Amino acid sequence: MSKLTSSHAWQALKAHHIAIEPVHMRQMFRDDPARFDKFSVQLGSLLFDYSKNRINAETIKLLTNLARQSGLQSQIERMFVGEKINFTEQRAALHTALRNRSGRAVYSNGKDVMPDVQRVLELIRGFSDKVRTGEHVGHTGKRITDIVNLGIGGSDLGPLMVCEALKPYSLPALHAHFVSNVDGTHLSETLKRLDAETTLFIISSKTFTTQETLTNARSARAWLVEKLGNEQAVAKHFAAVSTNLEATAKFGINPQNVFEFWDWVGGRYSLWSAIGLPIALFVGMDKFEELLGGGYAMDEHFRSAPLDKNIPVLLGLLGIWYNNFFGAASNAVLPYDQYMHRFAAYLQQLEMESNGKRVDRDGNTVDYNTGMVVWGEPGTNGQHAFFQLIHQGTRMIPADFHAPLHSYNPFEEHRAIPLANCFAQTEALMVGKTEEEARAELVAQGLQGEALEALLPHKVFPGNRPTNTFLFERLDPHTLGMLIAMYEHKVFVQSVVWNINPFDQWGVELGKQLAGKILPELRGTGIASPHDASTSGLIDYYHKHY
Repeated sequence: MSKLTSSHAWQALKAHHIAIEPVHMRQMFRDDPARFDKFSVQLGSLLFDYSKNRINAETIKLLTNLARQSGLQSQIERMFVGEKINFTEQRAALHTALRNRSGRAVYSNGKDVMPDVQRVLELIRGFSDKVRTGEHVGHTGKRITDIVNLGIGGSDLGPLMVCEALKPYSLPALHAHFVSNVDGTHLSETLKRLDAETTLFIISSKTFTTQETLTNARSARAWLVEKLGNEQAVAKHFAAVSTNLEATAKFGINPQNVFEFWDWVGGRYSLWSAIGLPIALFVGMDKFEELLGGGYAMDEHFRSAPLDKNIPVLLGLLGIWYNNFFGAASNAVLPYDQYMHRFAAYLQQLEMESNGKRVDRDGNTVDYNTGMVVWGEPGTNGQHAFFQLIHQGTRMIPADFHAPLHSYNPFEEHRAIPLANCFAQTEALMVGKTEEEARAELVAQGLQGEALEALLPHKVFPGNRPTNTFLFERLDPHTLGMLIAMYEHKVFVQSVVWNINPFDQWGVELGKQLAGKILPELRGTGIASPHDASTSGLIDYYHKHY
């Protein structure tokens, strides 16, 4: 057994699970009418209701004991003050500094990073204002109408999700597009809708060497030059977020339109940095700074609130409760707001790339599960697609529900329907439907005898399925910033308990390395490398049929 699983706090939770596992949440709510008040936390306009979980006060006490045993509070401080907690890459993880609105200094390697952060924010403001007001024009003097972000992973998922979520704040005359897939279809289908004279491309690559991004960038450059007939057009139609000024200059990008960020900014935590340039262009720098303010508000809460009243801490510990003690393998994220339709995809990378680790900080193989599969779609679409599995399937799937109280598009007939469905689904997942209730329902419908008995088992819902509900006034930039930072800190909480590094991602490297060997073979420009029979067969099949 590992140090974690043999610890007193872990073993106490294991014993507690045996006691609480048979208890139905129906009974918990009957026994404690004040359960909602006890198990909910409000921060500003954000309400976190976690009362529909298979927990009681003792569960929270034991989970927070586990967090204390893991040294969570000291680890939180280590992150905020810039220690190199990403120890495999010898880096700090200072994404919190990017949204620091306090005026406090934040140090990395003995240097206060805040002057550089503020300097880049001002550069972003200057450039985004010029594009949005029409001061920055294209090569032929026409105003920019379309922005195309060329990035992948964190350089795509974060800005894309935020731009979709904050679309009500965008300029009607300015459209945002995101190209990430190196499959030429993604770029081709995007370019078909664009006018080269009015298009601005943003290349988001810290090193300016990312294969997928640079392949798309070179193809976009060729398209632009062909359409406008002049290499000099590149300077007006391309910007970059990168630290490689030599490469961006060689590409033809004006150095004034290159925005830096730092090695202490991890890719999946980077939307707060210059990687957020598309956000500032799309919704304006004021709204981008409101997003930063929301993240900062959650940072301050995370850093100071008691563990048993701390939203990210509770969210992370509940995930550990279901993952490690109930055996849940996935977590559904279900926003009842169409503007959040890319939120689950964003969280997939945040959680699965961060905590998808098999060894602890000491290099030992863990003997407990880390991470969960994160997935989801907006309600009410999901209700007509996969909710069946959550309700009556054999697997426990904890689910997070998100819903605004007010919509930006209040068609009167639509207004209350999403909220009614959101509340109803969490209630249905909790209470289920007993055999007695199902029988009474069928009898009331006039069914009896063999027909009733045959149908009865199919109408029973076990219930006792855990959910969290997040309610907020409306999906504005501040609220979205709070939600994003909340999940970032949830991931960190779990990593501390599991004793893993959430800020590296060595697992993605092997596929890249092997692709680098196979690509020349497919192009016929390299010597064949030894492969397994399957891979060799696939390569041969390609050459025979291409």
